[in-house]
Amino acid sequence: MAGDKKLVEAITSMEDDFAQWYTDIVKKAELMAYSSVKGFMILKPAGYAIWEAIQKQLDKRFKDTGVENVYMPLMIPESLLEKEKDHVEGFAPEVAWVTKGGLDPLAENLCVRPTSETLFCDFYSKEIESYRDLPKVYNQWCSVVRWEKETRPFLRSREFLWQEGHTAHATYEEAQERTLQMLNLYAEFAEEVLAIPVIKGQKTEKEKFAGAEATYTIEALMHDGKALQSGTSHNFGDGFARAFGIQYTDKDNNLQYVNQTSWGVTTRMIGAVIMVHGDNEGLVLPPRIAPVQVCIIPVQQQKEGVLDKCREVENALKEAGISVKTDDSDKSPGWKFSEAEMRGIPVRIEIGPRDLEENACVLVRRDTRDKIKTGLNGVVNEVKNLLDTIQTDMFNRAKAHRDQNTFEARDYEAFKDTIENKPGFVKAMWCGDMACEDKIKEETTATSRCMPFEQESISDVCVCCGKPAKKLVYWGKAY
Repeated sequence: MAGDKKLVEAITSMEDDFAQWYTDIVKKAELMAYSSVKGFMILKPAGYAIWEAIQKQLDKRFKDTGVENVYMPLMIPESLLEKEKDHVEGFAPEVAWVTKGGLDPLAENLCVRPTSETLFCDFYSKEIESYRDLPKVYNQWCSVVRWEKETRPFLRSREFLWQEGHTAHATYEEAQERTLQMLNLYAEFAEEVLAIPVIKGQKTEKEKFAGAEATYTIEALMHDGKALQSGTSHNFGDGFARAFGIQYTDKDNNLQYVNQTSWGVTTRMIGAVIMVHGDNEGLVLPPRIAPVQVCIIPVQQQKEGVLDKCREVENALKEAGISVKTDDSDKSPGWKFSEAEMRGIPVRIEIGPRDLEENACVLVRRDTRDKIKTGLNGVVNEVKNLLDTIQTDMFNRAKAHRDQNTFEARDYEAFKDTIENKPGFVKAMWCGDMACEDKIKEETTATSRCMPFEQESISDVCVCCGKPAKKLVYWGKAY
């Protein structure tokens, strides 16, 4: 058991150093490894399995709304990237360039995609001719490269995995409907599958996506009180269409520009799961996203009948659609318990000789570590119910944490004091002037997270300048 204790002690306490705690979990749970290229991460099987689960479930939700998957090239010609001025200016500092093909200089520099708006626009300009060609509702699963100055596993790396939806519509109203539909889909996924409560709202002009008319976001609160932008959806209007000449002939035979949207989530969702649910012993994975939902651990597996019963229970759970594995390695049960906790497996089942005599087993919840003795005959239903309970309880705890760490400020002194001394969201009124937004960021390092759809009026004046207020804004320090 001394070895088990050492395994747990290898994680820095989140209360002592949250950043180091996060890094320790990512490494100890074997989610990723650092590559030989600075800022580029290797997703190990445990980490990639979580992404596969996210991808599988999101992809089904996308397709249920009519989305089709495509794949665009990795490279973007420089001339294509520069067609939309605001867009290229927004990404210029992060772009990686390819200037040679083999040993020969290229006739035109190629950008490694930081995002694919320009590729989709170029494609749509050739693909769309008539109103009958609309809408185009496409998505691609891929990686992108952004030359970040500072990186952190899953949260910010120079290459990351994501999905990016790009749609084209006949009218602004249709584009807006799709923009909000996808944002709502992200919010439901975050809450129902990842057990992460989110705030839905619109980004300010300062924080919106380069080239978009409007950007909408889901914002989540991490355990340390910092915000994490967890998904975005953008309405481009016809700005990109005009830059790229994407026109269609309407029913009256008149030429019109299409209206476009873009929406995406990334592997930073894995980082959100770690920082919302993890504890000082490792990962805590919500059952609906856990690659392995149940781990069966034989106690004294050399004893007659123990391993056979574990296999029997494993097969019964598999038949019920539950992801399960039996750890029949030659390590000690204590080591296996710690390993299952480190990896965040929602439920572990302990079966030993005494349990066989009683025709029972012990279920242990990862989220609370509560132990439940149950009969082997009804173990499948017990596990199914327990997984549902864990999923609900994890969401409720995360929501309670968010609500307890959401504050209000009605004047600037109170705002600065809250930002400095109470990590979390701060709700405060804003006049709509970017100068106030800039001042707040410069003096407190807090940024506007979103203007929530559910607006309140907690004051008549801007928290920064005292002028008449226009919007309630969620503010906070963020990753």
